[in-house]
Amino acid sequence: MLAVMMAICYNCIMKQKNPFTVVGYNGPEYFCDRVKETKKLLSAIRNDRNVTLIAPRRYGKTGLIHHVHKMMPSEYMGVYLDIFALKSLTEFAKVFATAVIGTIDTPTEKAISAVARFFKSCRPTITPQENGMPKFSFDIMPSRAQDTLAETFAYLKKRNRRAVIAIDEFQQILEFPETGTEALFRSYVQEVPWIRFIFAGSRHHLMGEMFLSAKHPFYQSTDVLSLNVIAKEPYTEFAKKHFVAARQRFSTEAFNALYERFSGVTWYVQTILNHIWAAGEGFVSPNQIDEVITDLMEDRSLVFRDLYFSQNVSSQRLLAAISAEGEVKNIFSGDFMRRHSLVATSSVRSALKVLLDNDLVYRTERGYVIYDRIFGEWLHRNIG
Repeated sequence: MLAVMMAICYNCIMKQKNPFTVVGYNGPEYFCDRVKETKKLLSAIRNDRNVTLIAPRRYGKTGLIHHVHKMMPSEYMGVYLDIFALKSLTEFAKVFATAVIGTIDTPTEKAISAVARFFKSCRPTITPQENGMPKFSFDIMPSRAQDTLAETFAYLKKRNRRAVIAIDEFQQILEFPETGTEALFRSYVQEVPWIRFIFAGSRHHLMGEMFLSAKHPFYQSTDVLSLNVIAKEPYTEFAKKHFVAARQRFSTEAFNALYERFSGVTWYVQTILNHIWAAGEGFVSPNQIDEVITDLMEDRSLVFRDLYFSQNVSSQRLLAAISAEGEVKNIFSGDFMRRHSLVATSSVRSALKVLLDNDLVYRTERGYVIYDRIFGEWLHRNIG
């Protein structure tokens, strides 16, 4: 009888959607809190203000952007593009044109013909997608990237449709080899005052410099919103609601342990909850957290090992030291350096710069931590 009941329970779980989203956005029902931040962004949109949204990666800023797109007035269209992996203005012009045109116009033969007549610097095409819906794409010559960007904004002006364009990891434009990209894009933004922009980024010092320093073109041109972790109380209620809805047991104490373990950082909390919910046995013990973490580390062990051993010796030692402590408030203190046999302050300083630049270490309000918390757990268990 017990086996039958467990089978029935498992089948019920398999038929239900896992409520703890890890990738993408699945609607308001599966979106936790962010009420205050959503109101601020919607207010900015309604009152014709652009916004700079700053948060470390994995805090949920992308989900918030999609949530705002879902909740904003119907007369606005939501456009989203992530430029984290882009290396040049040519790549940016292509991705920007694809995202904008692909949202404003349904990719039909008639639409592609109209776009082709408008754009002179590139060749627009339609690419079949797995979901059956075609998608715009553009072939751009590197020498015509600025022309393509200009034509994209000219097309926006011609179409005259209200939109909220969110550009994720916007600080990446600072890495483009072409000079003057900031000023160029700022000049185009000013030409479409009926379109709102959300400039999102994870490197707070670069984003702060871009939008708060008088030396940069975007100086004081936007509201600035810093995203913190979701507070424990609403996150607890969110998790409890979905476990109870699936007729699974839920322990507030176990959730508190998870929240504290990962300092409330959204991606890690969601990932652990996703795995625990999928098992169908409820969330009743902190031991379940360790079980999921062990599985995740085993799946990533070869990647983590290669990542660690690809660093120089000084960086390896500093990674191991930080992972052993969890958080390090003063990385140059004598006590910390003695505990972990870090001899020279100069080598620690150099190693720290490399780790920060490569997003392997991040500085929080409470101190330095390993950016990827699962990698940090792996280091602590295998290297520290």
